[in-house]
Amino acid sequence: MKLIFATNNKNKVEEIKHLTHHKFEILTLQEVGIDIDIPEPHDTLEANATEKSTTIYKLTNEAVFSEDTGLEVAALNGAPGVKSARYAGEGRNMQDNIDKLLHELKDKPSRAAQFRTVASLIINGTEYQFEGICKGHITTTQDGTSGFGYDPVFIPEGSDITFANMDVTEKNKYSHRKKAVQQLIDFLNDYQPTI
Repeated sequence: MKLIFATNNKNKVEEIKHLTHHKFEILTLQEVGIDIDIPEPHDTLEANATEKSTTIYKLTNEAVFSEDTGLEVAALNGAPGVKSARYAGEGRNMQDNIDKLLHELKDKPSRAAQFRTVASLIINGTEYQFEGICKGHITTTQDGTSGFGYDPVFIPEGSDITFANMDVTEKNKYSHRKKAVQQLIDFLNDYQPTI
């Protein structure tokens, strides 16, 4: 089965391909000749995931999935949340985002946080959503060089190192994205289209 992944984020594409173990042919937007920056105008992960998958489905009429992920910090009332990629501004500069997060938390006693992913799959005109959550906490300083986004400042429950100190296989033991995508894969493995 071919699936178009509605993202321009190469890091996410590699992570998803690793998760699916090549059971499905994951096509990037570039590979299907689509060069657009899909808007994320909504205030929930669910609505943004739907926006992305719907946009590409309307252009291709092919099976498509998208995901939207946010870092939700308890002491910041769930921020940065849906604004995670643009927390420090529209430039999407991750170092600025991390710096702002650490500054906002410097006087907070609790550093509890979670990553939450919502995946949206549209197949034969019907949408299905899947959610994955990884609980953990934010460190006081950055540590590690692997991964992307907030990985250098997030330690998942059950570990004592940041995501940025893990290789892809180790990260996937905890990953919010893996949990959502695994549900999507399980769904597709059992999927029987109605005629």
